[in-house]
Amino acid sequence: MATSLEDALNTVSQLTPERQAMLVEIIHNRLIEARREIAEDAKTSIAAFHEGELQPQSAAAIIAELQSLSKESQ
Repeated sequence: MATSLEDALNTVSQLTPERQAMLVEIIHNRLIEARREIAEDAKTSIAAFHEGELQPQSAAAIIAELQSLSKESQ
C-alpha cells in the first residue's frame, strides 16, 4: 500500500524537531546517492555510445518502444 505525501507529512509532523531534522538529512543523503547513480549510468551510456555500442535513435522510436514496454507490463 502506497503512502500518500499527505500521510507521510502527517507522520513526520508527529516527530520531535530533532527527529525531523535527522529525517531531512537522511532523505537529503539518499537523494545525493540517487543522483550519483544516475550520473554514473549516464557516463556509462555516453562511453558506450562513443565506442559504437549504442546507435542513435529518433525520439519517435524511443517513445514507441517505451509505450510498447508499458503495455507489456500492464
